[in-house]
Amino acid sequence: MSVSYVEKEQADAQTKAFYGKAEERFQALLNIFKVFGHQPEYGTVFTDMIMAILKDGVLDWKTKELLILKATQRNECQYCVVQHERVSNMLGISDEKIADIDGDKYRTSPHYTEGEKALLDFAVQIGVDANRVSNELWERLHKHWSEPEIVDAAFVITIYIAVSKFGDALGVALEPMFDGVKPILHVKH
Repeated sequence: MSVSYVEKEQADAQTKAFYGKAEERFQALLNIFKVFGHQPEYGTVFTDMIMAILKDGVLDWKTKELLILKATQRNECQYCVVQHERVSNMLGISDEKIADIDGDKYRTSPHYTEGEKALLDFAVQIGVDANRVSNELWERLHKHWSEPEIVDAAFVITIYIAVSKFGDALGVALEPMFDGVKPILHVKH
């Protein structure tokens, strides 16, 4: 751990306010939120943004979770992968489908639709070089998804790339409730 967590009993009123929202939504005060105790204004924005993403919207939550898993696994973020594998299971995504996100297994997996494969390719490309999304990939995306859905996907992917880098840079550790949990997806951590 590189940065300390601001525990509830140390928190000021602004920090306690976003802690309360986060804890109510996630049934726990996660360590990623506790580092924002050092910057409560950012914490409030972060909490609101994450709550806006983690629900059905233009894209359904299950699809968003697949994108989150792909983006964060590519960034080797054990914290994100372990938590979002659990959320994915809670939403009814099978372990087999999660396992096929690894590498490029999803491209030939019977667990993925052609539309999902296009979105996962989009997640990979954004992580590699967002300036070079090919015309072929754009065509596949537009074949299966509306422009609002593509915008939703790009936002989820880029935010979770940032979340994974933020958490890892600050040394955010998994909470004790995840002790002994081994991720389905391979993460070099």
